[in-house]
Amino acid sequence: MSSSYQTSRNSSSPWTPRENKLFEKALALFDKDAPDRWQNIATAVGGVKSAEEVKKHYEILLEDLRNIECGRIPIPKYKSAGSCNNKNEEERLLKYLNLQ
Repeated sequence: MSSSYQTSRNSSSPWTPRENKLFEKALALFDKDAPDRWQNIATAVGGVKSAEEVKKHYEILLEDLRNIECGRIPIPKYKSAGSCNNKNEEERLLKYLNLQ
């Protein structure tokens, strides 16, 4: 993701790769209709981020995804473990980015 996703603006501290992974998993668990969504996600991330920081991080993620979809930011090239070598596999994986 872009640097704005890695370090949320006005955050008390940068998001670690582990926190980002926990954040992504928590988004799948607590959908947009879940009560206390942002607080639950903050707890799932490890309790080191506030609900406000988590919500801001989500908004930045959505902004980054919109920019990627519009072609303003190229799709990140991640190091492959050998399983995502072709275009079809990449497209299959990217369809799961739709978090709404």
